[in-house]
Amino acid sequence: MMLSGDHQESDLPWRQTDTGNLLDSFSAQCGSMPVGTMDGETKARSREEKRRRRRATAKYRSAHATRERVRVVAFNVAFAELRKLLPTLPPDKKLSKIEILRLAICYISYLDHVLDI
Repeated sequence: MMLSGDHQESDLPWRQTDTGNLLDSFSAQCGSMPVGTMDGETKARSREEKRRRRRATAKYRSAHATRERVRVVAFNVAFAELRKLLPTLPPDKKLSKIEILRLAICYISYLDHVLDI
């Protein structure tokens, strides 16, 4: 690499191995703040990092799995209740969730039509 007489290769910022010093030297040359020290950017990164670390704990995963199981049970109970309200032949016929929803749509349309007559 060709350098002018007043610069040594070790004086150049990209030859430095410490990234902190490299950022400081670039910010000093550019007259701006070092990368990552902007208030919102640093807070957002640290908030994301804290969230990521918290979610990685066994306690958090266990609590999340429990909440998900409770949600799924409530979801299935709601479908069972809806299924009881829909007329089908035979009454004990097993229906999928999408079939229950489609049948509910048709039944609501039918009841609306009956009320209009």
